Amino acid sequence: MVETLTPTSSPPPFWRRSDPNHHHHRRWIPSACAFFLSTHKTFLTALCLASFVTVVYWHRGAAAAGFSLFAPAFPLRQLPMLRPVAFNLTDFGGVGDGVTLNTAAFEKAVRAISKLGGKGGGQLNVPPGYWLTAPFNLTSHMTLFLAEGAVILGIDAYFGSELNLSVHSIDCEDLKNPLVFHKKALYMEADKRYLEDEKYWPLMPPLPSYGYGREHPGPRYGSLIHGQHLKDVTITGHNGTINGQGQAWWRKYKQKLLNHTRGPLVQIMWSSNILISNITLRDSPFWTLHPYDCKNVTIKNLTILAPVFQAPNTDGIDPDSCEDMVIEDCYISVGDDAIAIKSGWDQYGVRYGRPSKNILIKNLVVRSNVSAGISIGSEMSGGVSNITIENIYIWKSRRAVRIKTAPGRGGYVRGITYRNLTFDTCRVGIVIKTDYNEHPDMGYDPKAFPVLEDISYTSIHGESVRVPVRIQGTAEIPVKNIFFRDMSVGVAKKKKHVFQCAYVEGCVVGTIFPAPCENLDLYDEAGNLVRRSTSQNSSDIDYDI
Repeated sequence: MVETLTPTSSPPPFWRRSDPNHHHHRRWIPSACAFFLSTHKTFLTALCLASFVTVVYWHRGAAAAGFSLFAPAFPLRQLPMLRPVAFNLTDFGGVGDGVTLNTAAFEKAVRAISKLGGKGGGQLNVPPGYWLTAPFNLTSHMTLFLAEGAVILGIDAYFGSELNLSVHSIDCEDLKNPLVFHKKALYMEADKRYLEDEKYWPLMPPLPSYGYGREHPGPRYGSLIHGQHLKDVTITGHNGTINGQGQAWWRKYKQKLLNHTRGPLVQIMWSSNILISNITLRDSPFWTLHPYDCKNVTIKNLTILAPVFQAPNTDGIDPDSCEDMVIEDCYISVGDDAIAIKSGWDQYGVRYGRPSKNILIKNLVVRSNVSAGISIGSEMSGGVSNITIENIYIWKSRRAVRIKTAPGRGGYVRGITYRNLTFDTCRVGIVIKTDYNEHPDMGYDPKAFPVLEDISYTSIHGESVRVPVRIQGTAEIPVKNIFFRDMSVGVAKKKKHVFQCAYVEGCVVGTIFPAPCENLDLYDEAGNLVRRSTSQNSSDIDYDI
Protein backbone atom coordinates (compact mmCIF):
# COMPACT_ATOMS: atom_id res chain seq x y z
CA MET A 1 0.00 0.00 0.00
CA VAL A 2 1.26 3.41 -0.83
CA GLU A 3 0.10 6.99 -0.86
CA THR A 4 0.04 8.01 -4.47
CA LEU A 5 0.89 11.31 -6.03
CA THR A 6 -0.58 12.21 -9.36
CA PRO A 7 -0.17 15.02 -11.91
CA THR A 8 -2.45 18.02 -12.45
CA SER A 9 -1.67 19.85 -15.65
CA SER A 10 -2.69 18.50 -19.02
CA PRO A 11 -0.32 17.39 -21.76
CA PRO A 12 -0.23 19.34 -25.00
CA PRO A 13 -3.38 18.59 -27.00
CA PHE A 14 -3.03 15.78 -29.49
CA TRP A 15 -3.94 18.02 -32.39
CA ARG A 16 -0.93 20.26 -31.85
CA ARG A 17 1.53 19.47 -34.61
CA SER A 18 4.88 20.72 -35.76
CA ASP A 19 4.91 23.78 -38.00
CA PRO A 20 4.19 22.45 -41.50
CA ASN A 21 6.14 25.32 -43.01
CA HIS A 22 9.30 24.47 -41.12
CA HIS A 23 11.94 23.04 -43.46
CA HIS A 24 15.11 21.20 -42.65
CA HIS A 25 18.28 22.39 -44.34
CA ARG A 26 20.34 19.90 -46.25
CA ARG A 27 23.61 19.13 -44.46
CA TRP A 28 27.04 18.66 -46.01
CA ILE A 29 28.24 15.05 -46.11
CA PRO A 30 31.99 14.42 -45.88
CA SER A 31 33.56 12.58 -48.78
CA ALA A 32 34.44 9.65 -46.54
CA CYS A 33 30.76 9.08 -45.92
CA ALA A 34 30.04 9.46 -49.59
CA PHE A 35 32.42 6.58 -50.19
CA PHE A 36 30.11 4.31 -48.22
CA LEU A 37 26.75 5.97 -48.86
CA SER A 38 25.55 6.77 -52.32
CA THR A 39 23.25 9.62 -51.32
CA HIS A 40 22.66 11.95 -48.41
CA LYS A 41 19.12 10.53 -48.11
CA THR A 42 20.50 7.08 -47.37
CA PHE A 43 22.80 8.56 -44.76
CA LEU A 44 19.92 10.39 -43.05
CA THR A 45 17.82 7.21 -43.10
CA ALA A 46 20.61 5.28 -41.44
CA LEU A 47 21.04 8.04 -38.88
CA CYS A 48 17.32 8.00 -38.08
CA LEU A 49 17.37 4.22 -37.81
CA ALA A 50 20.27 4.28 -35.39
CA SER A 51 18.55 6.93 -33.29
CA PHE A 52 15.31 4.99 -33.31
CA VAL A 53 16.86 1.71 -32.21
CA THR A 54 18.77 3.48 -29.44
CA VAL A 55 15.66 5.20 -28.10
CA VAL A 56 13.49 2.07 -28.33
CA TYR A 57 15.89 0.05 -26.23
CA TRP A 58 16.36 2.89 -23.76
CA HIS A 59 12.61 3.47 -23.59
CA ARG A 60 11.94 -0.21 -22.93
CA GLY A 61 14.20 -0.20 -19.91
CA ALA A 62 12.92 3.13 -18.69
CA ALA A 63 9.28 2.05 -19.02
CA ALA A 64 10.00 -1.08 -17.05
CA ALA A 65 11.29 1.19 -14.30
CA GLY A 66 8.06 3.22 -14.39
CA PHE A 67 9.30 6.09 -16.53
CA SER A 68 8.56 6.93 -20.14
CA LEU A 69 10.35 9.42 -22.34
CA PHE A 70 7.04 10.47 -23.83
CA ALA A 71 4.99 10.56 -20.62
CA PRO A 72 3.80 14.10 -19.88
CA ALA A 73 5.59 15.87 -17.07
CA PHE A 74 2.83 16.80 -14.64
CA PRO A 75 3.23 18.57 -11.32
CA LEU A 76 2.46 16.17 -8.50
CA ARG A 77 -1.07 16.10 -7.10
CA GLN A 78 -2.11 14.01 -4.16
CA LEU A 79 -4.90 11.52 -4.71
CA PRO A 80 -7.84 11.57 -2.34
CA MET A 81 -8.34 8.68 0.06
CA LEU A 82 -11.90 7.56 -0.62
CA ARG A 83 -11.56 4.22 1.17
CA PRO A 84 -9.80 3.12 4.37
CA VAL A 85 -7.17 1.29 2.34
CA ALA A 86 -5.59 2.33 -0.97
CA PHE A 87 -3.33 0.45 -3.38
CA ASN A 88 -1.37 1.41 -6.47
CA LEU A 89 -1.63 -0.75 -9.55
CA THR A 90 2.16 -0.87 -9.53
CA ASP A 91 1.97 -2.67 -6.16
CA PHE A 92 0.73 -5.67 -8.12
CA GLY A 93 3.28 -5.54 -10.94
CA GLY A 94 1.51 -3.10 -13.25
CA VAL A 95 3.62 -1.41 -15.92
CA GLY A 96 2.15 1.62 -17.70
CA ASP A 97 4.17 1.50 -20.91
CA GLY A 98 1.29 0.74 -23.29
CA VAL A 99 2.82 -2.64 -24.18
CA THR A 100 2.91 -4.76 -21.04
CA LEU A 101 -0.34 -6.62 -20.44
CA ASN A 102 -1.65 -5.65 -16.99
CA THR A 103 -4.62 -7.98 -16.66
CA ALA A 104 -2.97 -10.01 -13.91
CA ALA A 105 -2.12 -6.85 -11.99
CA PHE A 106 -5.74 -5.65 -12.11
CA GLU A 107 -7.00 -9.08 -11.07
CA LYS A 108 -4.61 -9.29 -8.11
CA ALA A 109 -5.62 -5.82 -6.98
CA VAL A 110 -9.33 -6.66 -7.17
CA ARG A 111 -8.77 -9.86 -5.18
CA ALA A 112 -6.98 -7.90 -2.47
CA ILE A 113 -9.82 -5.37 -2.27
CA SER A 114 -12.46 -8.12 -2.21
CA LYS A 115 -11.11 -9.19 1.19
CA LEU A 116 -11.68 -5.71 2.66
CA GLY A 117 -15.47 -5.50 2.34
CA GLY A 118 -15.99 -5.71 6.06
CA LYS A 119 -13.53 -2.88 6.64
CA GLY A 120 -15.07 -0.38 4.22
CA GLY A 121 -13.48 -1.70 1.05
CA GLY A 122 -10.45 -0.55 -0.85
CA GLN A 123 -9.28 1.92 -3.47
CA LEU A 124 -7.20 1.04 -6.51
CA ASN A 125 -5.22 3.99 -7.85
CA VAL A 126 -4.17 3.89 -11.49
CA PRO A 127 -1.26 6.33 -11.87
CA PRO A 128 -0.29 8.22 -15.04
CA GLY A 129 0.66 5.93 -17.90
CA TYR A 130 -0.83 3.64 -20.53
CA TRP A 131 -2.14 0.50 -18.83
CA LEU A 132 -2.91 -2.15 -21.43
CA THR A 133 -5.29 -4.84 -20.24
CA ALA A 134 -7.72 -7.52 -21.26
CA PRO A 135 -11.15 -7.47 -19.57
CA PHE A 136 -11.29 -7.68 -15.78
CA ASN A 137 -14.00 -7.68 -13.11
CA LEU A 138 -14.66 -5.28 -10.27
CA THR A 139 -15.69 -6.22 -6.74
CA SER A 140 -18.03 -4.73 -4.14
CA HIS A 141 -16.93 -1.87 -1.88
CA MET A 142 -14.32 -0.80 -4.42
CA THR A 143 -13.17 2.54 -5.78
CA LEU A 144 -11.26 2.52 -9.07
CA PHE A 145 -9.45 5.88 -9.24
CA LEU A 146 -7.81 7.06 -12.47
CA ALA A 147 -5.22 9.77 -12.00
CA GLU A 148 -4.87 12.55 -14.53
CA GLY A 149 -2.77 11.13 -17.33
CA ALA A 150 -3.84 7.56 -16.54
CA VAL A 151 -5.21 5.66 -19.54
CA ILE A 152 -6.61 2.14 -19.25
CA LEU A 153 -6.26 0.63 -22.72
CA GLY A 154 -8.38 -2.30 -23.87
CA ILE A 155 -6.30 -4.85 -25.74
CA ASP A 156 -7.02 -4.43 -29.42
CA ALA A 157 -6.29 -5.92 -32.80
CA TYR A 158 -3.86 -3.20 -33.75
CA PHE A 159 -1.24 -5.29 -32.03
CA GLY A 160 -1.88 -7.84 -34.73
CA SER A 161 -2.64 -5.74 -37.78
CA GLU A 162 0.25 -3.38 -37.14
CA LEU A 163 2.85 -6.06 -36.50
CA ASN A 164 4.03 -5.73 -40.08
CA LEU A 165 5.57 -2.42 -39.09
CA SER A 166 9.28 -2.50 -39.59
CA VAL A 167 12.11 -0.08 -39.17
CA HIS A 168 11.39 1.07 -42.73
CA SER A 169 8.07 2.55 -41.51
CA ILE A 170 9.93 4.94 -39.21
CA ASP A 171 11.26 8.12 -40.75
CA CYS A 172 12.84 11.29 -39.47
CA GLU A 173 9.51 13.09 -39.44
CA ASP A 174 8.37 10.67 -36.73
CA LEU A 175 11.23 11.79 -34.50
CA LYS A 176 9.75 15.31 -34.55
CA ASN A 177 6.36 14.04 -33.33
CA PRO A 178 6.69 12.14 -30.05
CA LEU A 179 3.12 10.82 -30.13
CA VAL A 180 3.53 9.21 -33.55
CA PHE A 181 7.00 7.97 -32.75
CA HIS A 182 5.90 6.52 -29.42
CA LYS A 183 2.99 4.64 -30.97
CA LYS A 184 5.13 3.14 -33.70
CA ALA A 185 7.75 2.18 -31.15
CA LEU A 186 5.13 0.40 -29.06
CA TYR A 187 3.85 -1.51 -32.06
CA MET A 188 7.34 -2.69 -32.91
CA GLU A 189 7.79 -3.92 -29.36
CA ALA A 190 4.51 -5.85 -29.40
CA ASP A 191 4.64 -9.57 -30.13
CA LYS A 192 2.42 -12.24 -31.65
CA ARG A 193 0.47 -12.86 -28.45
CA TYR A 194 -1.77 -9.91 -29.38
CA LEU A 195 -2.54 -11.11 -32.88
CA GLU A 196 -6.05 -12.35 -32.11
CA ASP A 197 -7.42 -9.90 -29.59
CA GLU A 198 -10.88 -11.50 -29.39
CA LYS A 199 -9.55 -14.47 -27.43
CA TYR A 200 -8.74 -12.12 -24.56
CA TRP A 201 -12.39 -11.03 -24.32
CA PRO A 202 -14.45 -13.68 -22.47
CA LEU A 203 -17.68 -14.98 -23.90
CA MET A 204 -20.74 -14.50 -21.73
CA PRO A 205 -24.33 -15.77 -21.91
CA PRO A 206 -26.83 -13.56 -23.72
CA LEU A 207 -28.62 -10.95 -21.65
CA PRO A 208 -31.80 -12.64 -20.37
CA SER A 209 -34.01 -9.77 -21.55
CA TYR A 210 -32.60 -9.94 -25.09
CA GLY A 211 -32.78 -13.66 -25.75
CA TYR A 212 -29.51 -13.84 -27.61
CA GLY A 213 -26.53 -11.69 -28.49
CA ARG A 214 -27.59 -8.36 -29.91
CA GLU A 215 -25.75 -8.91 -33.21
CA HIS A 216 -25.34 -12.71 -33.38
CA PRO A 217 -27.12 -15.72 -31.87
CA GLY A 218 -25.38 -17.25 -28.89
CA PRO A 219 -22.78 -15.88 -26.49
CA ARG A 220 -21.58 -12.30 -26.46
CA TYR A 221 -18.22 -10.77 -25.67
CA GLY A 222 -17.84 -9.36 -22.18
CA SER A 223 -17.00 -5.76 -21.39
CA LEU A 224 -13.53 -4.37 -20.76
CA ILE A 225 -14.49 -3.43 -17.20
CA HIS A 226 -17.25 -5.63 -15.80
CA GLY A 227 -19.16 -6.24 -12.61
CA GLN A 228 -22.09 -8.43 -11.50
CA HIS A 229 -24.07 -8.56 -8.25
CA LEU A 230 -22.07 -5.72 -6.73
CA LYS A 231 -22.76 -3.13 -4.05
CA ASP A 232 -21.04 0.16 -3.36
CA VAL A 233 -18.80 0.60 -6.41
CA THR A 234 -17.18 3.84 -7.58
CA ILE A 235 -15.26 4.52 -10.78
CA THR A 236 -13.84 8.02 -10.65
CA GLY A 237 -10.65 10.03 -10.91
CA HIS A 238 -8.96 13.21 -11.97
CA ASN A 239 -10.34 12.79 -15.50
CA GLY A 240 -8.30 9.73 -16.36
CA THR A 241 -9.39 7.76 -19.42
CA ILE A 242 -10.73 4.31 -20.21
CA ASN A 243 -10.04 3.69 -23.90
CA GLY A 244 -11.57 0.64 -25.55
CA GLN A 245 -9.50 1.02 -28.73
CA GLY A 246 -12.59 0.02 -30.65
CA GLN A 247 -11.31 0.78 -34.15
CA ALA A 248 -10.42 -2.83 -34.88
CA TRP A 249 -13.79 -4.04 -33.58
CA TRP A 250 -15.66 -1.55 -35.77
CA ARG A 251 -13.67 -2.64 -38.80
CA LYS A 252 -14.25 -6.34 -38.13
CA TYR A 253 -17.96 -5.72 -37.55
CA LYS A 254 -18.33 -3.90 -40.88
CA GLN A 255 -16.36 -6.64 -42.63
CA LYS A 256 -18.55 -9.31 -40.97
CA LEU A 257 -15.55 -11.02 -39.40
CA LEU A 258 -17.04 -11.42 -35.91
CA ASN A 259 -19.03 -14.44 -34.75
CA HIS A 260 -20.36 -12.89 -31.53
CA THR A 261 -21.88 -9.62 -30.36
CA ARG A 262 -19.28 -7.02 -29.45
CA GLY A 263 -18.82 -6.15 -25.80
CA PRO A 264 -19.41 -2.79 -24.07
CA LEU A 265 -16.60 -0.73 -22.60
CA VAL A 266 -18.02 -0.71 -19.05
CA GLN A 267 -20.91 -2.96 -18.01
CA ILE A 268 -22.32 -3.23 -14.48
CA MET A 269 -25.10 -5.81 -14.00
CA TRP A 270 -27.54 -6.62 -11.15
CA SER A 271 -25.86 -4.13 -8.86
CA SER A 272 -26.73 -1.20 -6.59
CA ASN A 273 -25.20 1.98 -5.22
CA ILE A 274 -22.99 2.69 -8.21
CA LEU A 275 -21.17 5.99 -8.83
CA ILE A 276 -19.29 6.74 -12.06
CA SER A 277 -17.84 10.24 -12.33
CA ASN A 278 -15.00 12.49 -13.44
CA ILE A 279 -13.48 10.27 -16.11
CA THR A 280 -13.34 10.04 -19.90
CA LEU A 281 -14.66 7.01 -21.75
CA ARG A 282 -13.75 6.67 -25.40
CA ASP A 283 -13.72 4.41 -28.45
CA SER A 284 -15.81 1.56 -27.09
CA PRO A 285 -16.12 -1.58 -29.24
CA PHE A 286 -19.92 -1.41 -28.78
CA TRP A 287 -22.13 0.43 -26.25
CA THR A 288 -19.92 2.54 -24.02
CA LEU A 289 -21.49 2.47 -20.54
CA HIS A 290 -24.16 -0.16 -19.93
CA PRO A 291 -25.78 -0.37 -16.48
CA TYR A 292 -28.04 -3.43 -16.62
CA ASP A 293 -30.78 -4.12 -14.06
CA CYS A 294 -29.18 -1.80 -11.51
CA LYS A 295 -30.60 0.40 -8.75
CA ASN A 296 -29.40 3.67 -7.29
CA VAL A 297 -26.91 4.68 -9.98
CA THR A 298 -25.29 8.11 -10.32
CA ILE A 299 -23.38 9.06 -13.48
CA LYS A 300 -21.94 12.56 -13.60
CA ASN A 301 -19.16 14.67 -15.03
CA LEU A 302 -18.27 12.20 -17.77
CA THR A 303 -16.82 12.85 -21.19
CA ILE A 304 -17.79 10.09 -23.62
CA LEU A 305 -16.25 10.10 -27.09
CA ALA A 306 -16.24 8.08 -30.30
CA PRO A 307 -16.02 9.14 -33.94
CA VAL A 308 -19.38 10.50 -35.07
CA PHE A 309 -19.09 8.42 -38.24
CA GLN A 310 -17.82 4.87 -38.84
CA ALA A 311 -18.06 3.87 -35.16
CA PRO A 312 -21.15 1.60 -35.24
CA ASN A 313 -23.35 1.19 -32.14
CA THR A 314 -21.09 3.21 -29.86
CA ASP A 315 -23.96 4.51 -27.72
CA GLY A 316 -22.80 6.72 -24.89
CA ILE A 317 -24.91 5.55 -21.91
CA ASP A 318 -27.54 2.79 -22.09
CA PRO A 319 -29.59 2.50 -18.87
CA ASP A 320 -31.18 -0.93 -19.30
CA SER A 321 -33.91 -2.09 -16.89
CA CYS A 322 -32.52 0.36 -14.34
CA GLU A 323 -34.26 2.10 -11.45
CA ASP A 324 -33.48 5.28 -9.52
CA MET A 325 -30.74 6.77 -11.67
CA VAL A 326 -29.28 10.23 -12.23
CA ILE A 327 -27.22 11.19 -15.29
CA GLU A 328 -25.93 14.75 -15.13
CA ASP A 329 -23.25 17.20 -16.27
CA CYS A 330 -21.83 15.11 -19.11
CA TYR A 331 -20.50 15.75 -22.62
CA ILE A 332 -21.23 12.96 -25.09
CA SER A 333 -20.30 12.80 -28.77
CA VAL A 334 -20.50 9.30 -30.25
CA GLY A 335 -21.34 7.21 -33.30
CA ASP A 336 -24.87 6.26 -32.22
CA ASP A 337 -27.37 7.42 -29.58
CA ALA A 338 -25.71 9.57 -26.91
CA ILE A 339 -28.15 8.07 -24.39
CA ALA A 340 -30.58 5.21 -25.05
CA ILE A 341 -32.93 4.04 -22.29
CA LYS A 342 -33.81 0.36 -22.73
CA SER A 343 -35.63 -2.48 -20.96
CA GLY A 344 -35.39 -5.63 -23.06
CA TRP A 345 -36.25 -6.89 -26.52
CA ASP A 346 -39.63 -8.26 -27.60
CA GLN A 347 -40.83 -11.47 -25.90
CA TYR A 348 -37.61 -11.78 -23.91
CA GLY A 349 -37.98 -8.33 -22.41
CA VAL A 350 -41.66 -8.91 -21.67
CA ARG A 351 -40.80 -12.16 -19.90
CA TYR A 352 -37.91 -10.61 -17.94
CA GLY A 353 -40.25 -7.83 -16.84
CA ARG A 354 -37.79 -5.26 -15.45
CA PRO A 355 -38.73 -1.68 -16.43
CA SER A 356 -36.47 1.33 -16.57
CA LYS A 357 -38.01 3.90 -14.24
CA ASN A 358 -37.31 6.91 -12.06
CA ILE A 359 -34.47 8.29 -14.18
CA LEU A 360 -33.36 11.93 -14.20
CA ILE A 361 -31.17 13.15 -17.08
CA LYS A 362 -30.03 16.76 -16.90
CA ASN A 363 -27.38 19.29 -17.85
CA LEU A 364 -25.89 17.51 -20.85
CA VAL A 365 -24.28 18.51 -24.13
CA VAL A 366 -24.72 15.71 -26.67
CA ARG A 367 -24.10 15.02 -30.33
CA SER A 368 -25.05 12.12 -32.62
CA ASN A 369 -24.56 12.56 -36.34
CA VAL A 370 -26.10 9.23 -37.28
CA SER A 371 -28.74 8.61 -34.63
CA ALA A 372 -30.27 10.65 -31.77
CA GLY A 373 -29.12 12.73 -28.86
CA ILE A 374 -31.38 11.00 -26.34
CA SER A 375 -33.48 7.94 -27.21
CA ILE A 376 -35.96 5.70 -25.46
CA GLY A 377 -36.01 2.26 -27.05
CA SER A 378 -36.23 0.62 -29.31
CA GLU A 379 -35.68 -2.26 -26.88
CA MET A 380 -38.28 -1.17 -24.31
CA SER A 381 -40.37 -4.30 -23.83
CA GLY A 382 -40.06 -4.31 -20.04
CA GLY A 383 -41.49 -0.79 -19.90
CA VAL A 384 -40.09 2.73 -19.43
CA SER A 385 -41.72 5.23 -17.07
CA ASN A 386 -41.17 8.31 -14.93
CA ILE A 387 -38.29 9.76 -16.94
CA THR A 388 -37.29 13.44 -16.76
CA ILE A 389 -34.97 14.86 -19.41
CA GLU A 390 -34.08 18.52 -18.87
CA ASN A 391 -31.49 21.18 -19.63
CA ILE A 392 -30.08 19.41 -22.68
CA TYR A 393 -28.16 20.99 -25.58
CA ILE A 394 -28.17 18.80 -28.70
CA TRP A 395 -26.04 19.90 -31.63
CA LYS A 396 -25.24 18.68 -35.14
CA SER A 397 -27.33 15.55 -34.73
CA ARG A 398 -29.52 13.56 -37.06
CA ARG A 399 -32.28 13.55 -34.44
CA ALA A 400 -32.51 15.38 -31.14
CA VAL A 401 -34.84 13.34 -28.88
CA ARG A 402 -36.52 10.15 -29.99
CA ILE A 403 -38.84 7.41 -28.77
CA LYS A 404 -38.69 4.32 -30.98
CA THR A 405 -40.66 1.09 -30.80
CA ALA A 406 -42.56 -1.38 -33.00
CA PRO A 407 -45.29 -4.03 -33.05
CA GLY A 408 -43.99 -7.04 -31.14
CA ARG A 409 -42.28 -5.01 -28.45
CA GLY A 410 -45.14 -4.93 -25.97
CA GLY A 411 -44.37 -2.92 -22.87
CA TYR A 412 -45.03 0.79 -22.45
CA VAL A 413 -43.46 4.25 -22.52
CA ARG A 414 -45.30 6.61 -20.19
CA GLY A 415 -44.70 9.52 -17.86
CA ILE A 416 -41.91 11.09 -19.94
CA THR A 417 -41.07 14.76 -19.31
CA TYR A 418 -38.86 16.77 -21.67
CA ARG A 419 -38.05 20.24 -20.38
CA ASN A 420 -35.72 23.04 -21.48
CA LEU A 421 -34.19 21.44 -24.57
CA THR A 422 -32.13 23.26 -27.19
CA PHE A 423 -31.69 21.88 -30.71
CA ASP A 424 -28.84 23.29 -32.78
CA THR A 425 -28.58 22.11 -36.39
CA CYS A 426 -30.54 18.86 -36.26
CA ARG A 427 -32.32 17.11 -39.08
CA VAL A 428 -35.34 16.21 -36.91
CA GLY A 429 -36.03 17.60 -33.46
CA ILE A 430 -38.71 15.52 -31.70
CA VAL A 431 -39.31 11.99 -32.98
CA ILE A 432 -41.70 9.22 -31.99
CA LYS A 433 -41.40 6.24 -34.31
CA THR A 434 -43.57 3.14 -34.04
CA ASP A 435 -42.29 0.96 -36.89
CA TYR A 436 -38.71 0.25 -35.80
CA ASN A 437 -39.02 -3.34 -36.96
CA GLU A 438 -35.90 -5.08 -35.68
CA HIS A 439 -36.53 -8.35 -33.82
CA PRO A 440 -34.34 -10.97 -32.11
CA ASP A 441 -36.04 -13.89 -33.86
CA MET A 442 -39.38 -14.97 -35.26
CA GLY A 443 -40.77 -15.91 -31.84
CA TYR A 444 -42.13 -12.45 -31.06
CA ASP A 445 -45.85 -11.73 -30.93
CA PRO A 446 -46.72 -9.31 -33.77
CA LYS A 447 -49.84 -8.31 -31.83
CA ALA A 448 -47.86 -7.22 -28.76
CA PHE A 449 -48.42 -3.50 -29.25
CA PRO A 450 -46.59 -1.09 -26.95
CA VAL A 451 -48.46 1.69 -25.12
CA LEU A 452 -47.22 5.27 -25.60
CA GLU A 453 -48.84 7.90 -23.40
CA ASP A 454 -48.35 10.88 -21.09
CA ILE A 455 -45.42 12.55 -22.82
CA SER A 456 -44.79 16.29 -22.38
CA TYR A 457 -42.51 18.80 -24.12
CA THR A 458 -42.00 22.19 -22.42
CA SER A 459 -39.55 24.99 -23.23
CA ILE A 460 -38.24 23.54 -26.47
CA HIS A 461 -36.06 25.90 -28.52
CA GLY A 462 -33.62 25.70 -31.36
CA GLU A 463 -32.47 26.74 -34.79
CA SER A 464 -31.57 25.17 -38.13
CA VAL A 465 -33.86 22.16 -37.66
CA ARG A 466 -35.30 20.67 -40.83
CA VAL A 467 -38.34 19.01 -39.20
CA PRO A 468 -38.97 20.16 -35.61
CA VAL A 469 -41.59 17.47 -34.82
CA ARG A 470 -42.37 14.05 -36.32
CA ILE A 471 -44.73 11.92 -34.20
CA GLN A 472 -45.73 8.80 -36.08
CA GLY A 473 -48.33 6.74 -34.30
CA THR A 474 -50.40 4.04 -36.00
CA ALA A 475 -53.88 2.65 -35.62
CA GLU A 476 -52.43 -0.16 -33.48
CA ILE A 477 -49.97 2.06 -31.59
CA PRO A 478 -51.55 5.48 -31.14
CA VAL A 479 -49.65 8.14 -29.20
CA LYS A 480 -51.90 9.47 -26.42
CA ASN A 481 -51.88 12.49 -24.15
CA ILE A 482 -49.04 14.43 -25.77
CA PHE A 483 -48.47 17.92 -24.34
CA PHE A 484 -46.65 20.93 -25.86
CA ARG A 485 -45.99 24.32 -24.28
CA ASP A 486 -43.46 27.11 -24.90
CA MET A 487 -41.86 25.88 -28.11
CA SER A 488 -39.96 27.91 -30.70
CA VAL A 489 -37.71 26.03 -33.12
CA GLY A 490 -36.34 27.73 -36.21
CA VAL A 491 -36.57 25.64 -39.35
CA ALA A 492 -33.63 25.10 -41.67
CA LYS A 493 -35.79 25.28 -44.81
CA LYS A 494 -39.13 27.00 -45.32
CA LYS A 495 -41.30 23.99 -46.02
CA LYS A 496 -44.84 23.03 -45.13
CA HIS A 497 -45.61 20.09 -42.86
CA VAL A 498 -42.63 20.52 -40.57
CA PHE A 499 -44.78 19.65 -37.53
CA GLN A 500 -45.77 16.14 -38.61
CA CYS A 501 -48.26 13.86 -36.87
CA ALA A 502 -50.10 10.59 -37.34
CA TYR A 503 -52.50 8.95 -34.87
CA VAL A 504 -51.71 11.42 -32.11
CA GLU A 505 -53.94 12.70 -29.31
CA GLY A 506 -53.00 15.57 -27.04
CA CYS A 507 -52.90 19.31 -26.68
CA VAL A 508 -50.91 22.50 -27.13
CA VAL A 509 -51.04 25.31 -24.57
CA GLY A 510 -50.31 28.79 -25.84
CA THR A 511 -48.64 29.72 -29.11
CA ILE A 512 -45.82 27.57 -30.39
CA PHE A 513 -43.65 27.61 -33.49
CA PRO A 514 -43.91 25.97 -35.89
CA ALA A 515 -47.68 25.76 -35.84
CA PRO A 516 -48.86 22.38 -34.53
CA CYS A 517 -50.53 19.67 -36.55
CA GLU A 518 -54.32 19.50 -36.64
CA ASN A 519 -54.32 16.33 -34.53
CA LEU A 520 -53.84 18.32 -31.30
CA ASP A 521 -56.31 20.34 -29.23
CA LEU A 522 -55.41 24.01 -28.74
CA TYR A 523 -55.65 25.92 -25.46
CA ASP A 524 -54.68 29.49 -24.66
CA GLU A 525 -52.21 30.41 -21.93
CA ALA A 526 -55.03 30.61 -19.38
CA GLY A 527 -56.06 27.04 -20.14
CA ASN A 528 -59.19 27.89 -22.13
CA LEU A 529 -60.03 25.60 -25.02
CA VAL A 530 -59.51 27.32 -28.36
CA ARG A 531 -60.03 24.44 -30.76
CA ARG A 532 -60.96 20.80 -30.29
CA SER A 533 -59.29 18.50 -32.78
CA THR A 534 -61.40 16.12 -34.79
CA SER A 535 -58.46 14.71 -36.74
CA GLN A 536 -56.41 12.68 -34.26
CA ASN A 537 -56.03 9.87 -36.80
CA SER A 538 -54.94 12.02 -39.72
CA SER A 539 -51.39 11.69 -41.04
CA ASP A 540 -49.03 14.15 -42.67
CA ILE A 541 -45.76 12.24 -42.18
CA ASP A 542 -43.36 13.12 -44.96
CA TYR A 543 -39.92 11.49 -44.90
CA ASP A 544 -38.87 13.37 -48.02
CA ILE A 545 -38.41 16.56 -46.03
